[in-house]
Amino acid sequence: MQQVFERGGTLEISVARMGTADSSSIDSHPLVDPQEVAGSSDLVWRLKIVSLEEESVLVEAPVALGETFRIDDGIALVGAITIGQNRWKFRSRKISDERPAGARGVCMRLELPDKVERCLRRFVRFEAAELQLPSVSMWPLLDPRTIVAAETANEDAFRAFVESKTPANVAAPMPSVGPKFTATLMNVGGGGVGLRVEPQDSAVLGRHRIFWLEIPLGRDHPVPIAVTGKVVHTHLDSSQRTYIGVSFDFTFRLAHQQTVVEQIQRSMKKAQTQYK
Repeated sequence: MQQVFERGGTLEISVARMGTADSSSIDSHPLVDPQEVAGSSDLVWRLKIVSLEEESVLVEAPVALGETFRIDDGIALVGAITIGQNRWKFRSRKISDERPAGARGVCMRLELPDKVERCLRRFVRFEAAELQLPSVSMWPLLDPRTIVAAETANEDAFRAFVESKTPANVAAPMPSVGPKFTATLMNVGGGGVGLRVEPQDSAVLGRHRIFWLEIPLGRDHPVPIAVTGKVVHTHLDSSQRTYIGVSFDFTFRLAHQQTVVEQIQRSMKKAQTQYK
């Protein structure tokens, strides 16, 4: 943790699932590749470390598209530390919100973990019963002008769901796109997301930089986030998996940004209701 802080690094944080965060053993559940977990819905946030103390760590609060997403005090968290291609997993808990001098916004104070677990190099080693990463559907976007109808339909479906508490059954129109492939949602932050693409699907990244994305938020959120994304950076790991940074793009319909913010906000609040 000290090494990450000195390098100006980040932690990856997600709300833990009830019944697992207080387990006495960090190895108490089977470990699986998140890519293989069906119905996944957990959002992981990449947060910059602001300060490090003997029993706590201060990090920036989750922010996306200019909005801050609050995690309630006392909520159990699952986290990861990444240095190069090495990763460590830990458990923590939200202590409080703070506004330290010089910080860009609200920060969160977290308990410093008692221990961390080295992750397997082959995949991100999160416990199946504790953290499940969404599988994102992606299509190369052939004509960005065709997204307007698709985004409008997504907004209408989300509003109908919020008002009636039932999922919409009408199939949403698709923009002009190429063949579909999937990626794993690794983290959310700033103005977009970090994704992992498997070797068999990565060739398309050499031909396209703009994609249509559908990001599922789990069974409690039947309307996925549907959004345009631009690939802004890529890198390979030792297993030839491609990690990509994707920036959301609302050039053709700025109003859709608010719908995406509300979808993320609702997902964050729902994840914390298990503790109330």
